[in-house]
Amino acid sequence: WRNQGKRYSRKAFYTSSTLIQKRVKMAETLRLLFIGDVVGDPGIALFKKWMPQLVDKYRADGVIVNGENSAKSGCGITPQSIAGLKEGGATVITLGNHAWDSKDVYAALQERSDVVRPINYPSECPGKGYTLITIREHTVAIVNLHGRVFIKDLIDCPFRAIDSLLTFLKYKTPMVFVDFHAEATSEKKIMGLHLDGKISGIYGTHTHVQTADEMILPKGTSFITDLGCCGALNSVIGMQFESAFKKMVVHHKFGRFAVDTQGPFVLSGVCVEVDTATGKTVNIERIRVIDRDLVCS
Repeated sequence: WRNQGKRYSRKAFYTSSTLIQKRVKMAETLRLLFIGDVVGDPGIALFKKWMPQLVDKYRADGVIVNGENSAKSGCGITPQSIAGLKEGGATVITLGNHAWDSKDVYAALQERSDVVRPINYPSECPGKGYTLITIREHTVAIVNLHGRVFIKDLIDCPFRAIDSLLTFLKYKTPMVFVDFHAEATSEKKIMGLHLDGKISGIYGTHTHVQTADEMILPKGTSFITDLGCCGALNSVIGMQFESAFKKMVVHHKFGRFAVDTQGPFVLSGVCVEVDTATGKTVNIERIRVIDRDLVCS
């Protein structure tokens, strides 16, 4: 072999050009479980029973669960229900419009970084609207956001609130997930498309009814209109039918919501796999478990 008067052996030529193969580094991913609103003691019992199995099945690295209805009454969250969810394996607990129902939890919201309330409530409200956690040496941001359509609370615009926060979070991590606690499906979808490509995933909560529209949006953000709930299957969003019927048909003063403790029970959510380098979702899978054996008193 000759090149401009120089000699190369056949071995040297193949070693230097043909036989050297580039090693392609496989993308590293994280898997996270996002679980819908936990309702009362039955919801906590269901969460504690099934979470170890689901974490093992999906090889999950973390669990994010909405706990705003996890109090015994089914409204709000308490230090006791926080403890129950953490015992069940929750990494981060998100909230919603019932965050303030129990004054006993105000101190915990101020002190804990693993329980977050909607960021677009006034800053004077206890707690924070986002948290940064470390999973397998990677920083992950979990944000709680509240919608305004059909909501009576006076809160800031969720679109402007999340846009403002993202100017900060983009310097911290490419992996940002949002629990969007909202009533209207239209507001949730508009928010999803607005955030497509800016965050890793956005998942609706609040209506307690799981939707069948899990997807990866065009720019890589995973989305589902609502995760669903952990509670009684044959109930009204986890509450007893009789009391809900009186409130709707007779008069709202004549019915009082009470947590339904009769099975079967349903646990629902999604498993999301995200690329740690780009922050884009590579897979989303809907989870729905029907438990006919759990007994709650």
